[in-house]
Amino acid sequence: MSRRWVVLVLIFFGILISYVDRGNLSIAAVEIMRDFGFSAALMGTLLSCFFWTYGVFQVPAGLFVDRYGIRNVYALGFLIWSLASASIALSAGFGSILGSRLVLGMAESIGPLASMAFIRRTFAPAEQGFPTSVYIAGQTLGPALGAWLGTILLNAFGWRPMFAVTGLFALIWLVPWLVFAPRDGAPAAAAQPAPHPAARVIVSHAGFWTLSSCAFLLSYFWYFVLTWVPAYLRMVHGFTSLEMGRIMAVPLAAMAVTSLGGGFFADRAARRWNSAIRARVVFAASGLIGASSLLALRFAPDRSWALPVLFVAMCSFGVASSSYWALVQATAPAALIGRSIGYLNTIAQVAGAAAPQITGWLIGPSHRFGPAIIIAGLCPAVACLALFATGPRRISALRDALSATN
Repeated sequence: MSRRWVVLVLIFFGILISYVDRGNLSIAAVEIMRDFGFSAALMGTLLSCFFWTYGVFQVPAGLFVDRYGIRNVYALGFLIWSLASASIALSAGFGSILGSRLVLGMAESIGPLASMAFIRRTFAPAEQGFPTSVYIAGQTLGPALGAWLGTILLNAFGWRPMFAVTGLFALIWLVPWLVFAPRDGAPAAAAQPAPHPAARVIVSHAGFWTLSSCAFLLSYFWYFVLTWVPAYLRMVHGFTSLEMGRIMAVPLAAMAVTSLGGGFFADRAARRWNSAIRARVVFAASGLIGASSLLALRFAPDRSWALPVLFVAMCSFGVASSSYWALVQATAPAALIGRSIGYLNTIAQVAGAAAPQITGWLIGPSHRFGPAIIIAGLCPAVACLALFATGPRRISALRDALSATN
């Protein structure tokens, strides 16, 4: 196995661990609400606050990745976020959990930028779909593993040991990362003076607004699923913590498989059509159509529908998510990839902050999830319409503008 594939495997595990750590709070939400007497709105704030710092630090983190490369920057971020996650085991109430989650969000902002920068700079455009899907598989298997392992630890030992074990055990990852990750800072292509696209030129392109709006819509859907669906399964349908863990883990694990498959076949389509952008648009839009099936939860007659609906929605979203981020990579120049991903991730984290907070307000004391499910289910449908309306040609025009402006 070549060194770039070894690093890609480590990127997979790094992002998997980050999603375990950020998702633990949603797994333990019911127990923490009970122990501290938190309302749904207050828990919504705790589920949301991670995204405040995660979003604010996206562009600064992208600048660091573009300037210094990924090895040491990622290692430091990983160390800080693991300790921040473990520290929730010692929390005494709202303030301490809030502080730990804010630090967690700041440190985890490095992960996706370093991961995507490595893929963009190491793989050719027509072969970036599968590596991107490996990265996305880490995003999906992380919540799946977190739901399965977290509920086991929660059920056996309580929520405090769950945070301590998952946060501290993950530090093992740092050893192989420091051995295999690139040591020479930013790649030569990124070390050259980067172009500085004029904002008035970029914002005049429809592709810019489409990619920006899709970043928000995809992320609102995704973070609604990660933050509130576990509580929905328990509060509305009465599943036990272990049953909830299984129902969350199965669709998320299957999503990782469809993400990998979607990336593989999108790469084949990109080579056959001689257009990476066209292939990414088609696959992303197709997956978004299936993801909108989450709406069926609002009208499901009983709890037996929960698993099949989530299975279809998440499998479809796996194809959509990997194709969308591969589309972003195919659009952004290599020298600007950190800042480009940082910008879109900033928008994504606005959605990440909004989804749990808005959901907490909507469900209220009566725990009515219907309106929140409708909003989340419509997000992929609207994103699909935006991609189809814009089309590959206009997104290609954005790519050309980004490459040409200085």
